[in-house]
Amino acid sequence: MGDQPGPNENTSLSLLDRLRMDDPAAWAITVRLYTPLVHRWGGRAGVQHADLEDLSQAVFRSAASSFSGFRRDRPGDSFRGWLHGITRNFLLKHFERQRRSPRATGGTDAFLRMQEIGASATDSDDDVASDKHVVYLQAMELMKGQFEEKTWQAFWMTVVDGRSPDDVAGHLGLSAVAVRKYKSRVLQRLRSEFDDFLD
Repeated sequence: MGDQPGPNENTSLSLLDRLRMDDPAAWAITVRLYTPLVHRWGGRAGVQHADLEDLSQAVFRSAASSFSGFRRDRPGDSFRGWLHGITRNFLLKHFERQRRSPRATGGTDAFLRMQEIGASATDSDDDVASDKHVVYLQAMELMKGQFEEKTWQAFWMTVVDGRSPDDVAGHLGLSAVAVRKYKSRVLQRLRSEFDDFLD
């Protein structure tokens, strides 16, 4: 069995281009790619675990309906940054509802969270790097099933574990040339599918 074609294999369009065409399959991939990150942002802001799924559904509905407003024409523009802005707006609404709700406990806590969200319009460099890492790991998880086991192991051991191609070759019973080829194949597929989303 050879390596399987990716969800974008039958077209030269990137995932971002497919979103612009309102391709439902592209949106499904995007939701799977970014849901862990939206949950992370919500959790970081203090959203209860039980409310994270509602948050992510609202964020992705809004993203899909307003995608025509997404731009990448300025330095630093990214899909992650744009989605973070949408999430931030929903977080502000979430804590405003909590603050106004007569059943809410700790209305002061909700108010303080709203102030923190308002004050933190930009993430620290560590937060951005960590968020990108979450998306990259999720992209790899989405790609994993599209490759034979040895191809994936060669990629994982060299790129993620940082082992040399010679070391991996001995471990997998392959040549170092084959290890480099498999690593390159996976990286190329990752870039062609998700490059616009890994910044």
